[in-house]
Amino acid sequence: MDSTPRRKSGLNLPSGMNETSLRLETFSSSSSFRAVTCVSSPRAISSLSSPSKTSSCSDRFIPCRSSSRLHTFGLIEKGSPVKEGGDEAYARLLKSELFGSDFGSFSSAGGQGGLSSPNKNMLRFKTDHSGPNSPYSPSILGNGCRVSSESSTPPKPPRKVPKKPHKVLDVPSLQDDFYLNLVDWSSQNVLAVGLGSCVYLWTASNSKVTRLCDLGHNDSVCSVQWTREGSYISVGTHEGQVQVWDGTQCKRVRTMGGHQTRTGVLAWNSRTLASGSRDRHILQHDLRISSDYISKLVGHKSEVCGLKWSHDDRELASGGNDNQLLVWNQHSQLPILKLTEHTAAVKAIAWSPHQSGLLVSGGGTADRCIRFWNTTNGHQLNHVDTGSQVCNLAWSKNVNELVSTHGYSQNQIMVWKYPSLSKVLAKSL
Repeated sequence: MDSTPRRKSGLNLPSGMNETSLRLETFSSSSSFRAVTCVSSPRAISSLSSPSKTSSCSDRFIPCRSSSRLHTFGLIEKGSPVKEGGDEAYARLLKSELFGSDFGSFSSAGGQGGLSSPNKNMLRFKTDHSGPNSPYSPSILGNGCRVSSESSTPPKPPRKVPKKPHKVLDVPSLQDDFYLNLVDWSSQNVLAVGLGSCVYLWTASNSKVTRLCDLGHNDSVCSVQWTREGSYISVGTHEGQVQVWDGTQCKRVRTMGGHQTRTGVLAWNSRTLASGSRDRHILQHDLRISSDYISKLVGHKSEVCGLKWSHDDRELASGGNDNQLLVWNQHSQLPILKLTEHTAAVKAIAWSPHQSGLLVSGGGTADRCIRFWNTTNGHQLNHVDTGSQVCNLAWSKNVNELVSTHGYSQNQIMVWKYPSLSKVLAKSL
């Protein structure tokens, strides 16, 4: 082996090759372009390749430029270096050879004559007129990224909301009482209706009607409420009982007491059932415990007619005929919020599935308002006068919209956008 130390250089050469074995050949032409080729001597290359073959290496790689759309980077611009009377034909031929045959068509279309300095216009994006306009192209965004009126997104057509009911059910003996809650739809697409002393189930998929229970001549149904899974249904009675039924087997699972008079509203969370009564109390029931109820919430001064759990089961909102909206949590038997802006009974209550802590409530005939609350700080966010008694409220699960049903005097169904509170639909029944 050669023990002579190799002089360090800026080139990182393979084993068996030194700088003396390299020879640079420069080819010049009348154009201002040069091609530099690295040629190695056969002796140096033979040490890198097989003994039977010789090869040459080159540092040049010329890609196909016809599909690279280099015209979009502003390589052609005003101020061509080609002087008047110069060889313009040669310049066009040179551009065609360097950038492809399609490149000349774009330069001629733009009225440009030659090549510009690459350090001035290289990578400057220009509009590509060869393809369809993109909503993000400079021609559409314009100066200051202002969207032009010609290429802006067309307005959406107005929504077509059905103004006729999909199905009309005959419900004889349905009590006309604002404070009762006699209709509830399950997550299994089964509608429960309390008619007199009976509860009927209507299956939407096949329109089958099933009688769930009959309380007898001495009692009547005051409220119905499905569990979130849609398997069990609770029934509040005029005598103050709360019954739990298996909706599939039509069998009674449990009967719980505790109220002194009619139970007009029920609300399930994931584990427990809350019931509100004319006796002004709210009872919490747990089917896993043998006692009738596990806690009693006292705060209303009149009949409790509205109850709703938040989606995370942390808070319970209750409305009463005392015009109060109360918010409770699971750690206290006293309300954490008392909202008293309503001037009539508060029956309609709904928690937003889109925003945590957003609660909406509706007042009776003397109030007629839908009010929006932030339960984190107790502030009223907004309100709207509907012109009618607010009976029920429900949020859409898919969009930030709210549906309200109304009694005296308009008897309407309304759909509202939130937070603008613009009306999507107002249909009189």
